[in-house]
This record gives sequence, structure tokens and C-alpha cells, in this order.
Amino acid sequence: MRAMRLVVLAAAAASLSGCFLTKLVTVPMRVTGAVASIIPVAGDAAHKVVDEAADTVDKLPI
Repeated sequence: MRAMRLVVLAAAAASLSGCFLTKLVTVPMRVTGAVASIIPVAGDAAHKVVDEAADTVDKLPI
């Protein structure tokens, strides 16, 4: 049973590499930016800033 847990843990760690890991970070950022864009005056500016930050995280060479 313990060996099976280690195998599952190793498989999970392997799947959390590269592009998938950055998507886990940037998707909530992009959703927050989309929600912030609803705010009348400052929403578009906040959305642009959050979207640029998410693009920067996507470009990280992980």
C-alpha cells in the first residue's frame, strides 16, 4: 500500500512540470482579471495589468 502511494505521488509530481504548472498559476489570475474588468473605470486597467503578469508567468522556462 505504501509503495502505491509513492507511485501516485511520483506520477503527480511528474505531471506538475512545465506548462501545466504555469497554467495552474495563470488561470486564476486571468479569471480574477476578467472579474475585475467589470468595475466601471479602473476595471480595464486592472485587467490589462493582471493579463500582462499572467503572460509573463506563462513565458517562464519551467
